[in-house]
Amino acid sequence: MRKIFVLDTNVLIHDPYSIYNFRGNDIYLPIEVIEEIDKLKQKPNTAIHARMVSRVLEEIRKKGNISEGIELPNDIFFKVEKTGDLSLLPEGLKKEVIDNHIIAVVMGVKKREPDRKVIFVTKDINLRIKADAVGVEVEDYSTDKVVYDDLDKGYIELEISKEIFDKFNKNGKIDIKELNIEFEPTPNFFFIFKCGQEETAGRVIGDKVKKFLNGDINAWGARARNQEQRFAMELLMDDNIKAVSLVGKAGTGKTLLAIAAGLEQVVERKKYSKLYIARPIIPMGKDLGFLPGNEKDKLRPWMQPIFDNIEFLSDIKGDKAGEKVITGLESMGLLKVEALTYIRGRSMPNAFIVIDEAQNLTPLEIKTIITRVGENTKIVFTGDPYQIDSAYLDANTNGLTYMADKLKDEKIAGHITLVRGERSQLAEIAAKLL
Repeated sequence: MRKIFVLDTNVLIHDPYSIYNFRGNDIYLPIEVIEEIDKLKQKPNTAIHARMVSRVLEEIRKKGNISEGIELPNDIFFKVEKTGDLSLLPEGLKKEVIDNHIIAVVMGVKKREPDRKVIFVTKDINLRIKADAVGVEVEDYSTDKVVYDDLDKGYIELEISKEIFDKFNKNGKIDIKELNIEFEPTPNFFFIFKCGQEETAGRVIGDKVKKFLNGDINAWGARARNQEQRFAMELLMDDNIKAVSLVGKAGTGKTLLAIAAGLEQVVERKKYSKLYIARPIIPMGKDLGFLPGNEKDKLRPWMQPIFDNIEFLSDIKGDKAGEKVITGLESMGLLKVEALTYIRGRSMPNAFIVIDEAQNLTPLEIKTIITRVGENTKIVFTGDPYQIDSAYLDANTNGLTYMADKLKDEKIAGHITLVRGERSQLAEIAAKLL
């Protein structure tokens, strides 16, 4: 039997085309959701998605009467639900709260359609709890969900024979079939070969595992300190890899390595014309509100981690050293540090792009950014899926995890999960225990 799915606002903001993913079912959209979408057009972090949602709904509206219902592709029936019976809400829920209005709509649909399964779909955890508490069947929107704990780390340890070990060390490569493994490694997958107390490593290129070319390189003063960082550096410095995702907890060196590799290839080797560094403007905790000053003054609090990393990589010391280096490189046209909002919508050829804190992006935002990439451009996404500041994303639904999983079979993409912390002993203990 066809189900009725009632969609919350955040589902459409997360994926403006989500309506078309409920094949063979009915989609009801509370009219309150449309009102919320209109308000979200005014907010910087949701404006682009809200406008996309409006365009999708406008295209649907042109097909017929949305209050009576419209047949869509994939055997989907869509309608806007105009009324909710607030008398169905328990006394504990405030009648003036929009979320409660939406719950009332779901309860009204269920009352009207007692023989059909009515499911409320929302990415708001608290709203799912509240809906469940009043007897509404509720689900998360999960068509783009990737279980983070199941995501490939990008490497594996493998015990091999002395003969194979020596052959790999001598020739610098070995056929994958000689390893006699039970799985097919993805492109740019890494192996840590162990033979007794000896250890070496290589990367999958074609049908072979080959030794590193760039793993131990010194990139603008930064050198890999552990095996995982060597894997990352190998991907960052390889011109054939166009998209890299570096995932890991705080202090593992994700952002530092990405920026160092970018500076090395733009400033020193001149392989790219410009280095772009961007991060989403999402506060941790309570928002500080509007900040005074010009564009740079407003962005400084958000970009300070970038300044800190560049200061660490530079020989210049002293107050605001990182900003001074950035100002110098910007004046030469080699570097641009800015909010992610300003990067979207561009076409960026011949550039090295670093997107920091990418765990705060939705899958659609990741797609939007990657589709801006021009010829001879490399893009690197860094982030920690367990440190998400967005209310509607988690380790399994964020764009960084999604991208790493979906691009794993592509020869021009690479992914590494960094585990070992290198910031300090205290930072490593905190990341593990707190």
